[in-house]
Amino acid sequence: MATEEFPDSFADVLGGVQRLIRRRLRAGMPEPRLRGAQVELLRLVMAHPGIRVSAAARELYLAGNSVSTLVNQLVKAGFLYRETDPEDRRSARLTVTPAAEARMRAWQARRGALVREQVARLSESDRAALAAAVPALRKLAENLHEEVKGI
Repeated sequence: MATEEFPDSFADVLGGVQRLIRRRLRAGMPEPRLRGAQVELLRLVMAHPGIRVSAAARELYLAGNSVSTLVNQLVKAGFLYRETDPEDRRSARLTVTPAAEARMRAWQARRGALVREQVARLSESDRAALAAAVPALRKLAENLHEEVKGI
């Protein structure tokens, strides 16, 4: 593959793998079906219980009103608690419900099993190549994260 083709091919493959993983996992998950942005918000709130809506918007690189819409959807579905921030009554703090925590843990377990199963089907040299690429992929993610923070 020519060097100039690599970035596009790489981005296409990454996006395709992510979509296929989500598609496979959605098939066995209970309703309601969660969209990618909803899952991202739930994962963020699980990692940072009590996060403010404005901080979640910054972390997800979304407009505040977009996150507010996601919060409203997830509160209505029974996956998020939205509580008034005692330090700033104009702000809301978010925490996941037990239902959301159980669903996200089930999703993570199924995702891990699926990826382990698929990686096991690869040749040893392909598995080694993927393992060797993980540090570079982490660095790529860090660079993208830092660049977006600066915008």
